[in-house]
This record gives sequence, C-alpha cells and structure tokens, in this order.
Amino acid sequence: MGSMWSELKQAIANVELLPLDWVGIRAVKESTTTRFVRDGIPQINGKSSTMGAMVEVIVDGSIGYAATNSCTPQALETAIKKAYQQAISVKNLYIHKFFPQQTRPQVVGEYISPYRDNFDSLSAGEINDHLIKICQHLKVSDKIVQTAAELVTSDRETWFISSNGSQVYQKFLLISSYYGATAQDGLITQQRTSNGWQAHSYQGGMELFPDVNQWQRVEQIGQQAVELLTADECPHTRTNLVLAPDQMMLQIHESVGHPLEIDRILGDERNYAGGSFVKLEDFGNLVYGSPLMNITFDPTVTGEIASYGFDDTGATAKREYLIQEGVLKRGLGSLESQARSGVPGVACARACSWNRPPIDRMANLNLEPGQGSFEDIIADIEYGVYMESNRSWSIDDRRYKFQFGCEYGKFIENGKLTKTLRNPNYRATTPEFWQNLLKVGGQSTWQMYGTPFCGKGEPNQAIWVGHGSPTCVIGNVEVFGGG
Repeated sequence: MGSMWSELKQAIANVELLPLDWVGIRAVKESTTTRFVRDGIPQINGKSSTMGAMVEVIVDGSIGYAATNSCTPQALETAIKKAYQQAISVKNLYIHKFFPQQTRPQVVGEYISPYRDNFDSLSAGEINDHLIKICQHLKVSDKIVQTAAELVTSDRETWFISSNGSQVYQKFLLISSYYGATAQDGLITQQRTSNGWQAHSYQGGMELFPDVNQWQRVEQIGQQAVELLTADECPHTRTNLVLAPDQMMLQIHESVGHPLEIDRILGDERNYAGGSFVKLEDFGNLVYGSPLMNITFDPTVTGEIASYGFDDTGATAKREYLIQEGVLKRGLGSLESQARSGVPGVACARACSWNRPPIDRMANLNLEPGQGSFEDIIADIEYGVYMESNRSWSIDDRRYKFQFGCEYGKFIENGKLTKTLRNPNYRATTPEFWQNLLKVGGQSTWQMYGTPFCGKGEPNQAIWVGHGSPTCVIGNVEVFGGG
C-alpha cells in the first residue's frame, strides 16, 4: 500500500506546471474469483484481476478524465495531461461550471470491510465440494431437472488522492452466493432459488459461507420447486399483497432507487437507462408513499454490500433519509448533481472500476422497519396473496408503471398462509403502490440482501447495491398468474 501512495503523490507533485484548478487520482486493484456448479458438475473455476487508475481534473469549471492501466508516475502524468487537454477542449461547451471547493472538498480517512476469515481460508477444492453437495441436496425428487450453485468473491482496494490534500484508502471484501433448482412435469416448469439470483450478496469474508442454516434451506428450496408444479395459478384479482423482504429488495431498487437518481432527472441517462417521473421541484413536497414509508440511504450498515466510508470523489458517506413519513426529502445525487440541481443529495458518486468515471448510483437503500411480527401484520387480512423472491421485472423508462413476477406465492385467508400459488405476478404504478402501503413489519421481519449487477451509464457500469426491508402489506394491488 505504501508504494501506491508514493507513486500517486509523485504524479500529483509533477504536474504543478499545468494550470489546473484541481486534480484527483483514484487507483483501483481488484481480484475476483468465481466458482459455479451445475447438476453437481463444476462449470466455472475462474479468477480475474484488474488494476489501474482514473485521473480527473478541473480546469476553469470544466472536468476532464483519462484512465490508465499503469500506476507508475510516468503513466499517471501522461493521463493527467490527457485529462487536462480534454477539459480544455470542452470548457466552452459545459452545461455547468464546477468549483473544486464545492464539489471536491478535502477528505482524509479509510474504510475496511468487516471480516473474520480471508477468502483463501477455503481451497478451490473445498468450495467446489460444498457447491456439489448443495446441488445434491437440491435434488429432492426426480422431477428436479436442473440444480445450480455458485460462489463469487471479490477483494477490492481503492486509493484516492487529490491536489487539495485528500487521501482516502478503502478495502472491500465482497461475497455473493446463489443456489436454485428447476422442476419439470410435462409442460410445466418451475424454478425456485434462495431469495432470488445472487441476492445473498454481502460484505465480509469466508465466515459467511456456508450459511449456518444452509442445509435446511437448500432442501426447502428443492421441495418448493416440486411443490410449485402442482400448485394453483395465482388468481387475477385486486387484493391485499404481502411482499417478503427478498421481493421488497427489487421493489425498492426499481421504483425508489432509480427514479431518485438526480442525473436521470436532469436528463443525463435519458437515451440509455431512461428518465424519471420525479421532477426537481418535487423534493421537499411530493407525497411519495404512505406515512409508513421511510427510506434511508445508508452506506454505514455493517455487512451490507454497498457500505463504504467515502464515495469515489471523496465525499464522506453518512445515513440520510430520502423519504421520511412518505414525503420525498432528498435525491440520489452526488456533489456534482447537487451543484447542478440545487437538490440535497448524498455521497453516491460511484464507479464500477478504474476505467470508468463515477456517476450517481444507489448504495444501500433500505426501508426502515415498522412494528409487528409476520403473524401480526397478516392477522387481520381476510383475503390476500403473499409473494417471495423475484423472478421477472418490467418497468417503464420513467420508473412509473411496473409489472413484477415472483417465484413463490401463498394465499392468505383469515390471517393465515394457506395453499401455494405458482406464477404470482403483480402490477401497479409507483405512486399507487407506495401510497397504498398499509403495514410495515418490525425488526423481526427485516432482512438484508444485495445485488452485484445494477447496470447504468454509457459505457455500462455494473455495480453492487444493497437493500434491506421488512415484510410489507400493500392494499388494492392487481395480482395475476401466468408464466
């Protein structure tokens, strides 16, 4: 780590002759390992590594970027000069003039993911043996026609240094696991996974794999895949919808996270990821949901996959309410977006690697718990549908109308879960859904999940985000069946 700092500092010191208002360098070193087993047979045993740096400069209010896959002082100096030329070439075309003291304040600190066991505490053979065993336990019946299990680990270090004295070191240990089974009987095929694809994504070490209660859960997933083959189709009706935390993860991500990204609202993503139904004047005014809706941006949660101490421009990360008691308070906007929009934001400028500039991204976006156990919140529901684990999603480019499908459903009758339903789906608009939020479960129902593959930006950036939520009851939702 010491030599990296010395090379970055030397590169900063050697460009004093250029008329720069500010220069920053963000170096990244990352190693990722993937182990994937299908039907008990290893398919992938791979390891990839990457290292490089992104240089950013501000010249007379204009920002320029240049990346290099070498972190020597000479390569970094060349990148700084390229970024300078880029900033100069567009300085009469910018849409907003940026000032370093406003958008790149000085910051010093470090962040290291909590972990107990290093990723090399289990050998490749031991991990493969465990994944094979998961596949074997998933095959609870001859009707299970495919099984799969996967473990992905990533060790990432970042160094951030700037001409105004910033110096930040962060080390992230990320671990994602997945397993699932596909069952078939004639023309009917059903898939069941553990809380959705790669939902078990966290910060931590090998102490998180395997899970303490894994074998009971593995066999349950296999049994439920078979159970769905003979289950009734979800009915087409309007009713009370109860969503498990693993589906609320997707709901929060798509209908709260993306529409609150300030760069989307400003139009930056319109040609690729889309815009938003939210307008700048809505912040501080819009009733987004019922008074039970409290959404926080919180990169301080221990073990949640998108926790960090500082974003990729050096802004200090802290917990903030985006929506409080149903009212929209602030957006997912970096210091740059805050300067452009005048809307309060958060420390959310994030890049997927060294060869991408940071843009407005979600991190940990959580629905705060309310009150009551699972039994409490369904106790007075005479008729409704309960759904778990996302299977499919569709939402328009303004994040307004959506249709989501789940893997597993249950009828709720007279306050109890009764028969199983297959192909449970629901649709609504974002305001309709959140304003009909009737109950938010207590801490005993709150669960934390994540995903390593939230895509956005041109060129694309796939990044990890976390979502925690209790079980929730939403009234008057259209549910329906069908594959």
